[in-house]
Amino acid sequence: MTAARSAHERLLAVLAAFDHAHPALSLTDIGRRAGLSLTTAHRLVHALTAWGALERDDDGVYHVGLRLWELAALAPRGLALRQVALPYLEDLYEATHENVQLAVRDGAEVVYIEWLSGRSAVGVHIRVGARWPLHATGVGLALLAHGEPGFQEEYCTGPLASFTPYTITDPARLRRTLAEVRHTGVAVSNRQVTDDALSVAAAIRDRSGGVVAAVSVVVPQEGARTPVLIPAVRLAARGISRALGWRP
Repeated sequence: MTAARSAHERLLAVLAAFDHAHPALSLTDIGRRAGLSLTTAHRLVHALTAWGALERDDDGVYHVGLRLWELAALAPRGLALRQVALPYLEDLYEATHENVQLAVRDGAEVVYIEWLSGRSAVGVHIRVGARWPLHATGVGLALLAHGEPGFQEEYCTGPLASFTPYTITDPARLRRTLAEVRHTGVAVSNRQVTDDALSVAAAIRDRSGGVVAAVSVVVPQEGARTPVLIPAVRLAARGISRALGWRP
């Protein structure tokens, strides 16, 4: 199996062995999760550690290194976008005192790049770097609604994962929801990931007018004042878009 893969594929497999569920791994774990022999894993891990992509603690356990964080900070959809958006995210938090999220699309998933958590806000299964299917979240619906038509249709006809009885799993219903998002400018995801939360999201545009991210607020479903949240989320999305150079 190892010989069939190129050098760069084996190197990437080592890095891909780490995820939110496995942030710290032994050399043996890395080899197993990457599908590599212990000898090959040792050689690649040594090279990555010397470069700074991985770090080894006193117990011999490996973690993702700061060198990768430095590189990730250069991503225009990562730290740079977070820095521009943060003042508006803080304003949205102060207006609602609920969970506030910033996310981008990566293929068929939404990736969260910032999250402000309210101390007494509804619990959510979100952290920075977390991924969820586009159809199941407010930010995901906002991003999917503005994707290329061909991609939207491919997504709608593909398997739609279900997390609660309220998750959208019907392609026709998803198409109608996306059309409504484009018409209203906001996406409302009601109890799709957990049965006690509702999110309101809006798309963020860059200088060219293209949708590059989405912002949302997540509140308890019971007693949610959606008509009050919608203008607040729209205002935050518009503010971030203007800061990115967008002009309506």
